[in-house]
Amino acid sequence: MAKYALYVQLKAKPGKEGEVEAFLKQGAEMAKKEAGTVTWYGIKEDEGAYAVFDTFDDEAGREAHLNGDIAKALMAKADALFSNTLQIHKIQIIADK
Repeated sequence: MAKYALYVQLKAKPGKEGEVEAFLKQGAEMAKKEAGTVTWYGIKEDEGAYAVFDTFDDEAGREAHLNGDIAKALMAKADALFSNTLQIHKIQIIADK
């Protein structure tokens, strides 16, 4: 069971929803190349509201992801795509199915 996770809420700037969705699809493809990333989800919570949720077996995998290409791309596009200040929540998974 993966024990570590990240959650980032993303609020698209008006008119940028399509670009955010394309970015999330690209992120999923990039995550496939990360050995330490167990799962990676780009989700739509509501109109204009998105999030990223990903899981890791250990802290090393999570830190590698935070220092990797997806995180760099997210921060590089943050001002252009998102109306909120990005907060990366480091969370622990205590149960799963």
